[in-house]
Amino acid sequence: MAVERVFEILNKIAFAIAISVLLFSCTLFHKRVTPSDTVAKVYDTYLYASDLKGLIPKGTSASDSNSIVKKYIQHWVEEQILLHQAENNLGEKELDLNRQIEDYKNSLIIYAYEKELVRQKLDTTVNDNDIQKYYEDNKKDFQLKNDIVKIVYVKVSKKAPNVDKVKGWIISADPKDRELLSKYCYQYAENFFLNDEAWLMFDDVLKEVPIQTFNQDLFLQNNRFVQIEDSTSAYFLGIRGYMIKNSTSPLSFEKEDIKKILINKRKMDLIDQMKKNLFEQAELKSHITYY
Repeated sequence: MAVERVFEILNKIAFAIAISVLLFSCTLFHKRVTPSDTVAKVYDTYLYASDLKGLIPKGTSASDSNSIVKKYIQHWVEEQILLHQAENNLGEKELDLNRQIEDYKNSLIIYAYEKELVRQKLDTTVNDNDIQKYYEDNKKDFQLKNDIVKIVYVKVSKKAPNVDKVKGWIISADPKDRELLSKYCYQYAENFFLNDEAWLMFDDVLKEVPIQTFNQDLFLQNNRFVQIEDSTSAYFLGIRGYMIKNSTSPLSFEKEDIKKILINKRKMDLIDQMKKNLFEQAELKSHITYY
């Protein structure tokens, strides 16, 4: 039978099923599945009307129902044809999926249980003493891969008022000047960063400030203040401190990462202890037998 003829028949069946689903769904889907319920057949595999239960949302028009059922049947037919072809052309090893499926299912169940255990039992509070101790015990692991800096940075339009005062405010150690700079930035700056206690990657700073340098280390060693202009903006950069790559990273720069490390270690310890306890209970109650 030609493929066109097959799908012509399927279209008619699909339309009939769609109407049946809308008008007689209660009787259609609660009666016993018999050969007369067959919707389609591909090789030795059957699709029954009962397989379509719940396919059409409530309130769907007859036209849309017909379209939904037709698409489903056509997809099912194409899938079965492809599956038949695959089964006839793959070796036994490739077709033996039961063990893989079982392993995957078991992994998902165990993962879900471990996730819920962690959610309920894991203490995520990490105090500064724990962080400090871990840092001191593992300093060799905290080597900088990039230069880092502490900065004060302001980008402002060259037409903004009092641009000439920005440099003085930045290089000043007077708290009053810092306050004036902060107020000015919130009113006029296009971009700014005033937290000179925070360490930043120098590479990230260079994405904001158009500094041309071929040797970052030398640049940092020889500059404490930089002022650059382009066609529209003025850039002011005060460098409060720096550390060169390959040196020991400061604790403040690593603090959040250390916290994550400690929490993850607690998580693994919690799961390991849970496994140990369950094994001991099963062994104690003679639920384990080796043959």
